[in-house]
Amino acid sequence: MKISWWKLNNILHRDVGYFFFGMTIIYAVSGIALNHITDWDPNYIIENRNVQVDKASLTPSMNARQIIDLIDQLNISKKIKKHYYPNPSTLKVFLEGGALTLNVRTGLGFLETVDRRPFLYEVNYLHYNHTKFLWTWFSDLYAVGLVLLAITGLFVLKGKNSFRKRGIWFVLAGTLIPLIFLLVYL
Repeated sequence: MKISWWKLNNILHRDVGYFFFGMTIIYAVSGIALNHITDWDPNYIIENRNVQVDKASLTPSMNARQIIDLIDQLNISKKIKKHYYPNPSTLKVFLEGGALTLNVRTGLGFLETVDRRPFLYEVNYLHYNHTKFLWTWFSDLYAVGLVLLAITGLFVLKGKNSFRKRGIWFVLAGTLIPLIFLLVYL
């Protein structure tokens, strides 16, 4: 049974596309998030808020148990790493994923919490290639797969919607836009 070049092209395009579906989602979602890195942190949710604690529960030399009670009073679910007094009126508590700075005289304080952004943290981790070695090879294979998808995609359709009749104009426009940006911004 002889398979035509066109049919082989379509099979290759389809199967490579299926195989790299997950990678495409990972890089597309992460790419969108990283494009907006100046607008918001794509990896972490950072929250800052002012807090007020009852002055009567504060002393200039609180022990670990008192600090645990203080954290509970503020409904903070983070574990305490350590604490210290940078000066007699300020208590600094380092948390797993945050910090609390509190004036022990007034009870006024500032809480900063940092949490991983669900899903985005993980896809950005892969996009940044933090895992190295094997992931690098798989990512390189994916890049080759994208080139293959782009080339085979040119020849999927026949007739009036083929590359030679209609597709060439989209290819030229899609190639021209990045070139214009390079000329304007480089």
